[in-house]
Amino acid sequence: MKVLVVGSGGREHSLCWAIAKSPKCKKLFCAPGNAGIAQVAECVDIGAEDVAGIVTFATEKKIDFVVVGPEAPLVAGLVDRLEKAGILAFGPNARAAVLEGSKGFMKDLCAKYDIPTGAYDRFDEPDAAKDYIHRHGAPIVVKADGLAAGKGVILCRNDNEAFAAIDHVMIERAFGDAGDEVVIEDFLEGEEASFFALVDGKRAVPLVSAQDHKAAYDGDEGPNTGGMGAYTPAPVITKAMTKTIMDTIITPTIEAMAAEDRPYKGVLYVGLMITDKGPQVLEYNVRFGDPECQPLMMRIKSDFLEALVACAKGQLNKVKLKWHDDVALIVVMATNGYPGFYKKGSEIKGLDKANAVDDVVVFHAGTTADGNKILADGGRVLGVTGRGATVAEAQKRTYKAVDKIKWPEGFCRRDIGWRAINR
Repeated sequence: MKVLVVGSGGREHSLCWAIAKSPKCKKLFCAPGNAGIAQVAECVDIGAEDVAGIVTFATEKKIDFVVVGPEAPLVAGLVDRLEKAGILAFGPNARAAVLEGSKGFMKDLCAKYDIPTGAYDRFDEPDAAKDYIHRHGAPIVVKADGLAAGKGVILCRNDNEAFAAIDHVMIERAFGDAGDEVVIEDFLEGEEASFFALVDGKRAVPLVSAQDHKAAYDGDEGPNTGGMGAYTPAPVITKAMTKTIMDTIITPTIEAMAAEDRPYKGVLYVGLMITDKGPQVLEYNVRFGDPECQPLMMRIKSDFLEALVACAKGQLNKVKLKWHDDVALIVVMATNGYPGFYKKGSEIKGLDKANAVDDVVVFHAGTTADGNKILADGGRVLGVTGRGATVAEAQKRTYKAVDKIKWPEGFCRRDIGWRAINR
């Protein structure tokens, strides 16, 4: 098969890395890719959100299968356009991608079909939102309704923080049009986890669980980010919990989307809070998590391309996924200043030495090549990912590789996996 992966982050590097190992993959392209992806795929200079450009390229190159990595092109209807051109694609169409594209839609769907989630309300006017906060009280969560690159969720410990969050989103327009409307919801207590399932429109096959670390700094301090590290499996997601999640969240969601004439195909990624009352939905994502995808790809034993194709064709009944028993853990290395202002262009050294550590792969999230030099070209730049028999072993191995990377302009958390180790 000729395969095209769309995207340029660490998630797409790990997808390319896994797909390239499939005997069914004869030629692999990535649009636009990055310096790390260029080592396993042919990168083409087409932006992930250039829907017309991607469809034209896929048609001209006679691409057999397209895997869409990020959420923005899915919400923009890339899969619809590819299917109209007769090209098989992995990911939901635009009508189904609204599950991530609008947090308000997602909350309304949960309310309508009794899918467990926190109490909420929606507002398109700042004063009304602030009045609700005044009456409801904090702690509370303020969310921009639309896509905000994983940064549109603000946890507010008191009323003043919540009022400031409303101003930040709706008046200062920190997330652009994504802040036309906000969702304000209850602050849920418990342990967060990420749950993934492949969905072919009718069936769902659970993947392994993961736990992300959103805060920028050690001890879960600092601002929320797109993710500073993750590991899989998450101990909080036991076999019994997996069954509960499938029965009370995944299956009802698939049935609800079908009932709304929005049949869902692709990967369904649910951000969960495991509370005293059971699992509750924090958010839905219509693509693999980043950085969770990287450790997932380190653990998959099956031909992952084969599984993605079967999912896109509505044939998940023909797939039985196999996984390594090991734990996989990723540490994200980011440019100093992230998630705020940061400078691009600093040189990263020592990548070969880091990749030489046993059972470690350094996935590139925001890099570019300048001759033989690798330069930082984003906020989250590298995802150092290692495997081990336990979380502690995977953590030790991963940080051993991190310490071989010479990049003074970058930083990382030093406590990824702490919850599992503390257990």
